[in-house]
Amino acid sequence: MTQVTDISIQKIEGATTTLAKYQGKVLLVVNVASKCGLTPQYEGLEKLYKEKQAQGLEILGFPANDFLAQEPGSNDEIQQFCSLTYDVTFPLFAKISVVGAEKHPLYQALIAAQPERIGEGPWWQDLVEYGLTPNAPPEVLWNFEKFLINRNGEVIARFAPDITADDPRLLDAIAAELAK
Repeated sequence: MTQVTDISIQKIEGATTTLAKYQGKVLLVVNVASKCGLTPQYEGLEKLYKEKQAQGLEILGFPANDFLAQEPGSNDEIQQFCSLTYDVTFPLFAKISVVGAEKHPLYQALIAAQPERIGEGPWWQDLVEYGLTPNAPPEVLWNFEKFLINRNGEVIARFAPDITADDPRLLDAIAAELAK
């Protein structure tokens, strides 16, 4: 089985890399979007990144246009939006698909490793009330779903989109991994 850290990914600037670059770090992988009701989560993610990066946390943003076309921009436009609007300094990667037939191999591996989300909150019901049919597990529900990867490259937790960067469940899981 391919390790998550060995899967080829593309940086937002275009260079090809893998998550092996972050070996020994705790990773929070997030599918992000610029025109979503959850987009303000960028602010909390950046704050968390600034607070915990020195301890070994890397937040990795993967733009995806899979949900109501809420990430329509080019990689350059996405990078500019994140920088100017939320002062994002954590690494961003090229736009990918996180659901369906075009699902990127990274997300195939993340979902296979953690098919269930922690903290399914009101977001699911909000989507239903908007007349949408949310993706059932194991598929990614929406933008800003979060996968936590330990220092050994193992996917150890998955958090629902409405779990914010200051949610105690997420913070406790990150703290536990950083302490190892």
